[in-house]
Amino acid sequence: MYTLLRQLGTPAVTLREATTFAVSLLVAELFYKFHSFSLECLAFLATWASLSALLHLGTRLFRKPTESEPEQR
Repeated sequence: MYTLLRQLGTPAVTLREATTFAVSLLVAELFYKFHSFSLECLAFLATWASLSALLHLGTRLFRKPTESEPEQR
């Protein structure tokens, strides 16, 4: 976990992951009642990964490319 956190890089990436972590934790606490720690933990991690991927996709779709990046189609 320590290595993962160190490899996040910039504070902006860390903030983005912390935000998706908090939202995922809230969703898991409110909606996941599987009566099994393992299932709830896996559902939480899947929610966190999904929200993070959606946020990453959204930022890639809506940001303007810089001059150093070629435009992707």
